[in-house]
Amino acid sequence: MQRLIFPLSAPEATDANRFGPKAANLAVLGQAGLPIPESFCLDAQAYRVQIAALGLEDAARDINSPEPGRARRAALDMKLGLLDRPIVPEVLEPLLAARQSLLEASGGASVVVRSSALVEDRFGSSFAGQFESYLDLESEADFVTAVRSCWAALWSTRVLRYMATHNASPAETAMAVLVQPLVPARVSGGGLSQTANGDMILNATWGLGSSIAQGEVVPERIVLTREGRHRDTALGRKYHAVGCAHNGRPLFPRALFSQPCLNEEQAIELGQILRRVEDVMGMPVEIEWAHDDRGFKLLQGRPLHMAPTPAPDDIWLRHPGLTGQPAGVGWGSGRGRVVNCECELSLVAPGDILITKVAGPALSQILPRVAGVVAELGGSTSHLASLGRERGIPMVLGVLDATTRIPDGAQVAVDGVSGIVRWVQ
Repeated sequence: MQRLIFPLSAPEATDANRFGPKAANLAVLGQAGLPIPESFCLDAQAYRVQIAALGLEDAARDINSPEPGRARRAALDMKLGLLDRPIVPEVLEPLLAARQSLLEASGGASVVVRSSALVEDRFGSSFAGQFESYLDLESEADFVTAVRSCWAALWSTRVLRYMATHNASPAETAMAVLVQPLVPARVSGGGLSQTANGDMILNATWGLGSSIAQGEVVPERIVLTREGRHRDTALGRKYHAVGCAHNGRPLFPRALFSQPCLNEEQAIELGQILRRVEDVMGMPVEIEWAHDDRGFKLLQGRPLHMAPTPAPDDIWLRHPGLTGQPAGVGWGSGRGRVVNCECELSLVAPGDILITKVAGPALSQILPRVAGVVAELGGSTSHLASLGRERGIPMVLGVLDATTRIPDGAQVAVDGVSGIVRWVQ
């Protein structure tokens, strides 16, 4: 029987065609001596074995049917089959044994299960935030459900829309799974190894980093030079922290939210790690990281898309502006459309500037038709910012009171490099 599970320390784990770029990149970084959590990955072949055992091959092929109704039924059959039916023993037994070994080795009580699709974390198709991660899974039943949910995520409506814009199909790929111990992070965040201005950017917040990825806070923003010197820190607006009180892990008092997450020495250390990741991967990179009592841990590394930077029209400099965190690409203008609810997204026309509150990855469906995005929450390393860079769409996130100060229907300009939004009164 083929071996389906490997620790990230194994040479085989660096094969992106088996374990997906997310897991493979992390294995490469760990084997280069960079700090990563002790983890294991489930081969994408396990997904294929499950599909075959459930008799779902025909449904998978039907997703490419020219008949919309047949394609929708196929996606539903795939999701329901993967979510509702048990994992076959040849996959389940070694998977549960690997989970138990990981818990014993880490001394923890819970794990994280993360999708690692063969198509994600590649240049030009990051799929940032489109798949699923499940945190703090303590029970065996929750763990198994999370693995099945990662497989089923390949067939979600959001992913199918994203794939359609990248000429991809779920029937032509597969899903690996990355399993890690939950890092009891005091601070977490992201980082960009290069910006259009030639700096490095770190985002940070208290607790687990999901609040940054989902665009739920305005994270601390630390600017470093390429040489690793500290240039500037903006505290952001960290309204809440995602954490867990199990096993003595502390909750986060509200007074802490107005305090810096990283001191200058820690920021410089993280900047050095970021440059090492860039050197190992041989390209500009985005990272996700966590910091616990034992120091920094890398959770993810992927290529950073750098688009050309158009110059803004000088006339816009005469108009009022608001500042926020730039997504790092481009300049664009159009009619501003203020959206306070997902049900209003249909009002956004091609070429509009979307102005909203939360910059979550669910907005990915609207990116193909907008000229820019402005949001009250979010930061430079959120998943939506990654998707914007990928498409060359200028974004400014973390813009205080944007939905109330920018009039709906006004002509708006977005500078995704300097982080300034302007509009015509």
